Amino acid sequence: MAKSAAPKEKQSKANKTFDKAIKKTLTDQKSPLKGLDLSEEKLIQIYREMLLIRRFEEKAAQMYGMEKIMGFCHLYNGQEAVAVGANAAMRETDYMLTAYRDHGHALVKGITSNEVMAELFGKVTGCSRGKGGSMHLFDAEKRMMGGHAIVGGHIPLAAGFAFGSKYKAEQDVTVCFFGEAAANQGVFHETLNMAALWKLPVVYICENNRYGMGTAFERAFAVWDIYERASAYNMPRDVVDGMDVLDMYRKTKEAVDRARYEHIPTFLEARTYRFRGHSMSDPIHGHYRTKEEVEEMKAKDPIINFGELLKKENIFSEEQMKEMDDEIKKIVNESIEFAEKSEEPPLEDLYTDVIVE
Repeated sequence: MAKSAAPKEKQSKANKTFDKAIKKTLTDQKSPLKGLDLSEEKLIQIYREMLLIRRFEEKAAQMYGMEKIMGFCHLYNGQEAVAVGANAAMRETDYMLTAYRDHGHALVKGITSNEVMAELFGKVTGCSRGKGGSMHLFDAEKRMMGGHAIVGGHIPLAAGFAFGSKYKAEQDVTVCFFGEAAANQGVFHETLNMAALWKLPVVYICENNRYGMGTAFERAFAVWDIYERASAYNMPRDVVDGMDVLDMYRKTKEAVDRARYEHIPTFLEARTYRFRGHSMSDPIHGHYRTKEEVEEMKAKDPIINFGELLKKENIFSEEQMKEMDDEIKKIVNESIEFAEKSEEPPLEDLYTDVIVE
């Protein structure tokens, strides 16, 4: 019987598999913007949304350290291109569901930084009235349908939303995000089979940030190309550079259009990386990954690289970026002030929204 690969050799092979989706966008001879239906205004908006998420998460980390935010808190630093690029390909009426690392998704779906920060603080002015916290950010009017803490638990819910849209003959698409560890849940396979069989207008996006909590994906997956799992259900599939917001937009747009006009679901594997730990209680490095690995991935920072592209294409200047950054920092600081001044949920709220009346 053949021997299994040694740990270091296995890690090296896994890194090569993971990084094959990463392209050197800024060194391409042709402009990465060529052929995209994105105006300069939209490109600047995309940059702004990624920057807002980054500044918001940095401040959330600070507030957690000051014990202003309690409980679980999972930050999105490094993965901003996934939510922003995908949302840019969606309509406002499309549904979005995600897992517990949901701050960025909520912000791009239009929930204000005031509402998100207040929810993290557990205040009644939060988007879930202070009863959901970091992992359960909802706004039904904006069609942000959560924030779900159970790993993979929302994957079938997304199929339900998509079924509803098809049943009512609406052209809304459901986009569902989850981590790579959820792809090992039985419900993932059951739902993809059902979505393909029923031809549901849904796009599933696996945010493969390489680690399920502290477990490297190569230790948990017999097949490292996770997107190929959809081949078992005759479903269109692709791997995406999750550190490149334009690649994320381009491939999500293809999938969303396919779902909207043909009722064909798609599975995308976005290969990305989180710069922080799994949660605020988890070290950034030194336990299950090295400092060198984190720094290597930070060189692929989606915000910095996209900013450099905008400057190269004469769309946005260094001075304009500085002004935008100052504006966003002010917005985030104001959200903290808003959250601190907001009221706690009243005691009677313990019994509201528990049982449907």
